[in-house]
Amino acid sequence: MEASAGLVAGSHNRNELVVIHGHEEHKPLKNLDGQVCEICGDEIGLNVDGDLFVACNECGFPACRPCYEYERREGTQNCPQCKTRYKRLKGSPRVEGDDDEDDLDDIEHEFIIEDEQDKNKYLTEAMLHGKMTYGRGHDDEENSHFPPVITGVRSRPVSGEFPIGSHGEQMLSSSLHKRVHPYPEAQDGTQKKEGGWKERMDDWKMQQGNLGPEQEDDAEAAMLDEARQPLSRKVPIASSKINPYRMVIVARLIILAFFLRYRILHPVHDAIGLWLTSIVCEIWFAISWILDQFPKWLPIDRETYLDRLSLRYEREGEPNMLAPADIFVSTVDPMKEPPLVTGNTILSILAMDYPVEKISCYLSDDGASMCTFEAMSETAEFARKWVPFCKKYSIEPRAPEFYFALKIDYLKDKVQPTFVKERRAMKREYEEFKVRINAIVAKAQKVPPEGWIMQDGTPWPGNNTRDHPGMIQVFLGHSGGHDTEGNELPRLVYVSREKRPGFSHHKKAGAMNALIRVSAVLTNAPFMLNLDCDHYINNSKAVREAMCFLMDPQIGKRVCYVQFPQRFDGIDRHDRYANRNTVFFDINMKGLDGIQGPVYVGTGCVFKRQALYGYDPPKEPKRPKMVTCDCCPCFGRRKKKNAKNGAVGEGTSLQGMDNEKELLMSQMNFEKRFGQSTIFVTSTLMEEGGVPPSSSPAALLKEAIHVISCGYEDKTEWGLELGWIYGSITEDILTGFKMHCRGWRSIYCMPKLAAFKGSAPINLSDRLNQVLRWALGSVEIFFSRHSPMLYGYKEGKLKWLERFAYVNTTIYPFTSLALVAYCCLPAICLLTDKFIMPEISTFASLFFIGLFLSIFSTGILELRWSGVSIEEWWRNEQFWVIGGVSAHLFAVVQGLLKVLAGIDTNFTVTSKATDDDDFGELYAFKWTTLLIPPTTILIINLVGVVAGVSDAINNGYQSWGPLFGKLFFAFWVIVHLYPFLKGLMGRQNRTPTIVVIWSVLLASIFSLLWVRIDPFVMKTKGPDTKQCGINC
Repeated sequence: MEASAGLVAGSHNRNELVVIHGHEEHKPLKNLDGQVCEICGDEIGLNVDGDLFVACNECGFPACRPCYEYERREGTQNCPQCKTRYKRLKGSPRVEGDDDEDDLDDIEHEFIIEDEQDKNKYLTEAMLHGKMTYGRGHDDEENSHFPPVITGVRSRPVSGEFPIGSHGEQMLSSSLHKRVHPYPEAQDGTQKKEGGWKERMDDWKMQQGNLGPEQEDDAEAAMLDEARQPLSRKVPIASSKINPYRMVIVARLIILAFFLRYRILHPVHDAIGLWLTSIVCEIWFAISWILDQFPKWLPIDRETYLDRLSLRYEREGEPNMLAPADIFVSTVDPMKEPPLVTGNTILSILAMDYPVEKISCYLSDDGASMCTFEAMSETAEFARKWVPFCKKYSIEPRAPEFYFALKIDYLKDKVQPTFVKERRAMKREYEEFKVRINAIVAKAQKVPPEGWIMQDGTPWPGNNTRDHPGMIQVFLGHSGGHDTEGNELPRLVYVSREKRPGFSHHKKAGAMNALIRVSAVLTNAPFMLNLDCDHYINNSKAVREAMCFLMDPQIGKRVCYVQFPQRFDGIDRHDRYANRNTVFFDINMKGLDGIQGPVYVGTGCVFKRQALYGYDPPKEPKRPKMVTCDCCPCFGRRKKKNAKNGAVGEGTSLQGMDNEKELLMSQMNFEKRFGQSTIFVTSTLMEEGGVPPSSSPAALLKEAIHVISCGYEDKTEWGLELGWIYGSITEDILTGFKMHCRGWRSIYCMPKLAAFKGSAPINLSDRLNQVLRWALGSVEIFFSRHSPMLYGYKEGKLKWLERFAYVNTTIYPFTSLALVAYCCLPAICLLTDKFIMPEISTFASLFFIGLFLSIFSTGILELRWSGVSIEEWWRNEQFWVIGGVSAHLFAVVQGLLKVLAGIDTNFTVTSKATDDDDFGELYAFKWTTLLIPPTTILIINLVGVVAGVSDAINNGYQSWGPLFGKLFFAFWVIVHLYPFLKGLMGRQNRTPTIVVIWSVLLASIFSLLWVRIDPFVMKTKGPDTKQCGINC
């Protein structure tokens, strides 16, 4: 790894910068005393200067010049020992691939004079690919000096011109003549193996049956026609499925109106309190249902064409025109978000099916943990072996933990023996990688009193997680990162933003905004994919799927992001607590895609960078007004006088549209909007991405450090109008809402093979805490200035049904108030012998029957067009009640306390750790106050059922009729809370939970019945003969 050239630490506010050498271990040079070539056995010989010939400067592998020349000319051009590409030595002829090397000893470069700016560019490029950097100097001058802040044997102050040692000089040779964000031609490497333009074209021809030599011209023409076709299309739901669904919705709305009218006009006078409570709850449920139901009026599916994407943007002999993508991964606590999980996510990103020069992966470590840093260093080393293996055999998924967990018999299909051999070797390598990662985590369990110390004796700058400089480490890069086969690897960058006391850092939203700015300075890709640390890429073509929408000339210009559904691993087969949330992802999100697009759900989303910068989408061309002659005044008027002026004005307007960004620069205060970074502000105006050409690479490095300083966002619009929006712990909903209000639309992409997969908390307590955090964020948005009920009307760009959906996402926690009251009503009715409804007539009963039938019909038809199973739908209904009476209720209380009393509550990161036992965490019982309300409701309903049945036994058969209505509602509550009760009871290896429930219930009923019968006491009918005698 080229990062051994040194580490740079510093802080912008404190005007500090220092280089730390030797954190990474150098590869030991092999002993050359034998002077015998290990390939052919001949003597190594001397070079043109009379010194011992050294073929590889990295490891010193003994090889003679003939073997060296043959390997460069006919072989892989790599060293047999360290797999590093052989560099051209003095006196050696050029071979393919030497164009990027800086051969200053060659006669061709004898009279080339480089200016000082080029030298600084090359030095800074080496820093970007091989050094760790913290903070930024206060001054941008080239000769400004910075005092050291970290003392050590090998620490020394540096200036704007970064010194590079002898090892760094070797590293410079492969990084010269390259831009930070290049658009080179497709190189020989893994991307050609996986699906180069020619291979894709041949596959397309094979499908069309046009591989014959006599049809070559027709095939070429057909291929060009195919490339001009749209990259995606809408697939509407079949009318036989969607039309009955809409009819039932309208019928349910009408029946609901008649039902509420009847309930209001027929009060229960002897239970007016219960009746009034039930009316209020039912009206709220009706409003909530309307807000949830009507955004699903226009559901659609989408279909992508990856072959057309390749035909259009990956043509043979031309530079690869696929758009670059910056990928963001965020983590905080390595104890709750294990580095092994994060490492698998990083490995799946580095191995994805996309040109390596187009990918840059940024890891945000908001906890400044040395454990995470060292784990990423190990991950970068393992990626050199894992990435070529994935691309050579096109395996899926490309996260090793989940790939090796697949139970597939590779010998059954007669696969290549080399694959079986390499797979076994790779599995051993991964097991060793896991041992190293687990050792790092085990060491991090106990922090030394003096803090963590790096390998050279220098204290780790992030020992104080609340007061530390900013940190940037480029582990892999286009010039410093190659796999074992000599192919380039995508860039991997570690980022930890600066933190100081007294500054508001805005949690995850602030970390994501820091990544936006760092990536804009270093690579500035036009599109960005953000993932949680536990969401790995399950489909290596996921980014290509998104590009079918974002790079489509017809629809891509107005698309702000492409959202993928969340899929999860490690969930029990019955999905007891609705962790998969398939009703939301497969029904609600499809409905929103037919309106203005799905909401942003926090992960698995590819953004357009310009949309996050607060720019409006391009305006659609307006239809020209109809112009006719004066003979028919009803159809318009002819404008003769201003015809010429109108043409001139039209040309002026077109020219003005081309210069829109330049006009904005003169009209807006960009420093107030984006911050005091000229290079970053310039990058925001580059729609196609790329590093600003007017900036020197030395300035890029300094600005990358500057933009992650803790005070950079002060007095700017970051978090208000730009980037991830602040003001709620669910920053995802708020960020997507702001984009839709500006007129952007989003796309919902559901490939057949799930794009991403993550982990979900299957334990009841952790699941409720996760739902609490989501609900609390919704309450915060409801009381903020960005409330969908009040915000965004001025522009008028948010569609009404889309607004309905956003309003529903902010008010759904308040449904818990009505739900808690409604769940208590059955028990109160059973205990007090009252009911919320009077005796109904036969005609009135039709309203109730019709309402229940419409409810069931709506659910069944939803399942029919969406493909969701009835079990998943039922689990969702159950957890709606469980979460509503627990987490949502607490979210409303905490939200009101925050708004009215200013009492803030902190949320904890959901644990991503896995249990060795399959679903062992499912049965773990962790007590929390969230369990109190549903437990109370469950107990009072069980007591109410027992009391109601006992009272009916006492009063005779005439009381059983009214009792059935009360028991129906009580059992409705108990059935919905059944998974909660199962979670409370924990693991039941022998006795099923339902048996325990019925045992308690029947035992209570029969006990009361036994007391009522009382068979041991003789009872007689008639008068007492002892008092009045026999003749009475």
